[in-house]
Amino acid sequence: MTGFATRKVVRKVKKLTSMLHRESGIECCEEPTKYLFIGNAGLTTGLQRECLVPHFTKYGIVDDVVMIPVPTVENKDWHNGPPGSVVLENFVNETEEEILLHCIDWGTSDSGQHLKHRRVIHYGYEFQYHNNNINKDEPLKDKIPEECSVLFDRLKQMGYITSCPDQLTINQYLPGQGIPPHIDTHSACEGTILSLSLGSSVIMEFKHRDGQSMSLLLPQRSMLIMSGEARYAWSHGITPRKTDIMPCPGGGLSVQNRGVRTSFTFRWTRKDKCICSYHLECDSYNEKESSEQNDAGATELEKLHVHKVYEDIAEHFSETRHKPWPNVLDFVQSFPKGSVLVDVGCGNGKYFGQNKDIYEIGCDSSWNLSSLCKDRGFQVFTCNCLALPLRNDSADACISIAVIHHLANENRRLKAVQEIVRVLRQEGMALIYVWAKNQEYNNKKSSYLKQNWHNRKSKCNKTNAHEPPVVNAEEEKSQTEKYSKFSESSSFSLPLHTNRTQFLHKDVLVPWKLKPQSQKLQTAEVRTFYRYYHVFEKQELEDLCLREKNVELVKSFYDQGNWCVIIKKK
Repeated sequence: MTGFATRKVVRKVKKLTSMLHRESGIECCEEPTKYLFIGNAGLTTGLQRECLVPHFTKYGIVDDVVMIPVPTVENKDWHNGPPGSVVLENFVNETEEEILLHCIDWGTSDSGQHLKHRRVIHYGYEFQYHNNNINKDEPLKDKIPEECSVLFDRLKQMGYITSCPDQLTINQYLPGQGIPPHIDTHSACEGTILSLSLGSSVIMEFKHRDGQSMSLLLPQRSMLIMSGEARYAWSHGITPRKTDIMPCPGGGLSVQNRGVRTSFTFRWTRKDKCICSYHLECDSYNEKESSEQNDAGATELEKLHVHKVYEDIAEHFSETRHKPWPNVLDFVQSFPKGSVLVDVGCGNGKYFGQNKDIYEIGCDSSWNLSSLCKDRGFQVFTCNCLALPLRNDSADACISIAVIHHLANENRRLKAVQEIVRVLRQEGMALIYVWAKNQEYNNKKSSYLKQNWHNRKSKCNKTNAHEPPVVNAEEEKSQTEKYSKFSESSSFSLPLHTNRTQFLHKDVLVPWKLKPQSQKLQTAEVRTFYRYYHVFEKQELEDLCLREKNVELVKSFYDQGNWCVIIKKK
C-alpha cells in the first residue's frame, strides 16, 4: 500500500471512530477485542442484521449483532402512538388477508386513481386528497365490499364501534411510496377512523402542532384505530422510502425492506358540523366563529391586531421593508411625466422616488410609519383606507400592496377597493397585492416558505418539506386562551398561524417577533405581536374587484405568495 493510500485509510478510520464516540459514547482501542465495529454500514445505510450474520459465522460463532441507534430513532417508542390511537395486531389471519386483497377491482371501478405516490380506489364516497375532505354530494355507485363486513362484526364484538362505516379508501403503496402528513378534515367524517394494513408492515409518523412527533409500527394484518386526540389533533403520514428502521422481536433495531402495502381506511361521513374541543385544527369551529366578522367585531379586531400592532412594530417593520418588488416597481415606472400616483397603505414609503417624473402621495393608518415617510421627505398623511380624504377622479394611478388582506370582512375589503376606484380618473389604473392562502404555485414554493430552513433544504413533494417547524407549546396555549377570552366579547376566535408554513385557514393571526435590539428598551425578552390576515384563495381578489361595476380587469397574476390584479376604471 502506498503512503498516500495509507494516509487516506488512517483519515477514514479516525473519522469513523470519532463519529462512533460522538454518537454512542463507544471508544475504540488499539488492542484486539471480541467486539468489531463495521463503519459505513448500519441503520442509516439500510443494512440488515440478517445480511451481516452469514458473512461472519464462517469465521466463528457470532454472539450478537448490535445496530447502533442513530439520534433520530434512539429513544422512540414504536408501539405507542398519540392518545386515542390503538393498534390491534393480527386483526385478520392470512386467509382473510388474501380474500380482502382479491376483492379489490382496480380495473373496473369508476373511482380508481393513479396518484403520484400510490394507487387509490374509493367506495361509498370519494375522499378528496387535495383538501382532505369527502365529496358527500355525489355518492359512488360502488359500496363497501361485503368481504369487509367481518371486520365490522369483530370490532363491534370488541366494543370499538357500534355501527358500520359508509366510506372506504384503499391505497396501494409500492416500496418507496408514501403519503404526506395530514389531518382528515373534521367536518368530513366522524371521530373514529380505521386503517387496516395488508401485505406489508410500515412505520406511520404522527406530528402535533406543538412540535411533538411519534413513530408507530403498523404490522402486517394489523388494525389501527384513531379517535379523539389522535384523530383530531395529530397529523399522520408515511415517509416515502424503501426501508424502515424497526424494533426486533428480541430487542434492538434493524432495517426492514418494505413490500407492497395495501391499506383499507374506513370512515363515517359526518352529517352535521364537528363540535370537538380541538379548535385550532377544526374547520367547523373556525368557519362558525371566525370566517367573517360583523362590522363592530371587525373594527375591534383590526384596531387590536392591525393598527395597534403596526404602531408598536413600525421601526422594526421598516427595517425589514427596503427592497421594492420588481412587478410593483415596473407598474410605478410605467406612468408618464406629470401623473399622480396614490400609495394606499404606503408603510415606510419604499415605492416613493422610483419614478422621478410623477407626483406621489401616500397614506397609512399607522402614525409611526407615516412619520418615517415624512422624515424621508415624502408627502403622506394618516387615514383609514376605507375613507380616503381625496377627491373623486383625482389620481392617475393607485397601488395597494399588502393592505386589503388586513380587513376583517368581505364588505370592508370591497369598500377598500371601491375607495381606490373612486379616486382614480377614468382610464386610471390600480395595482393591488394580497397574501395568498396557497404559498406554492406551479410546484414552486414562495419566498415566504423558503425562509423556513426545512423548506430550503428540500424540494416540493419531499417528505421533510411538509414537516412543520417546532412551535412553543406554552406560548401557543397562552395565546389560544387570550383569543378565546377576546372572542367572548367580540364574537370571533382565530387560529394562530405558524410562521414560514403553508396556511391552513383563511382568517389567521400571524406572529411578528420584535427582537430586543429593535425595542426602545434594551431587554433580553423577545416580544411577540399578532397581526390579523385574511389570506386569499385563487380568483377571490378578481371576483372582489369585479363586483365594482365600473372596473375592467387588465391583468391577474401570482407573485411570490401573493395574488395580484391590475384594474382600470372605465
